[in-house]
Amino acid sequence: MIMIRNLFAAAIFAALAAGLLTAAIQHFRVTPLILHAETFEGEGGGHSHGEAAADHVDAAGTADHSHDAVALTAEDEAEEWAPADGFERTAYTTLATVLAAAGFALVIGAVSMFSGIPITFANGFLWGIAGFVAFSLAPAYGLAPELPGMPAADVLPRQIWWVGTALATGAAWLLLAKTRAGWAFAVAAALVVIPHIIGAPGAPDEPSAVPAHLATEFAAITLGTSLVFWLVLGTLFGKLNDVFARNRVAVPAGATA
Repeated sequence: MIMIRNLFAAAIFAALAAGLLTAAIQHFRVTPLILHAETFEGEGGGHSHGEAAADHVDAAGTADHSHDAVALTAEDEAEEWAPADGFERTAYTTLATVLAAAGFALVIGAVSMFSGIPITFANGFLWGIAGFVAFSLAPAYGLAPELPGMPAADVLPRQIWWVGTALATGAAWLLLAKTRAGWAFAVAAALVVIPHIIGAPGAPDEPSAVPAHLATEFAAITLGTSLVFWLVLGTLFGKLNDVFARNRVAVPAGATA
């Protein structure tokens, strides 16, 4: 029970640090690109701001829900709610990023516990690399981070493909961590490749007013920020796990931990 409590505490503290750092990077590097892209909405094809709300991705590779739209009455034209630019938008984005970080930290903590592979300072970097590849890099190979105003397939098929790709890639990492047998390498390779053979849902053939260089810069910065997020999360998670484990051992027998 104490081990689970310590693992949970390490996950939450690591997620808070990684989430706040990532939110700061997003504020200065990612959000300005989104705001710039929004000025092109309506000039060409691509999804509307409401659809784009589900498409903006944070550094962890998850949807940025700070732009979620709320439908109003049927009598009115469809209007959308979005946080106001400035402090409100930054606060919502920060909250979403920290909550996403906590979710990912708890996921890898659960994987560690049930697989019997501890997260330590020595291997926390590798946990971070595995998380980045599974949840960011592999899905981005088929579904690159998209700016508002860019054409995109329906949300549900993309979400299904994203989740399937992340799970398959994560399973490949876990398999290789548990065994080095030849068959394991073959199965892991198949798990990684199969989602891309199936293929991500394709975007409709529509024009986009968003400049290509802006989309490229957004994708590169988003993936770079994601890499920082996962390396900080994995390394700090492992360090805190070690610290809490040492403290547990240091408690005299029969004393309250």
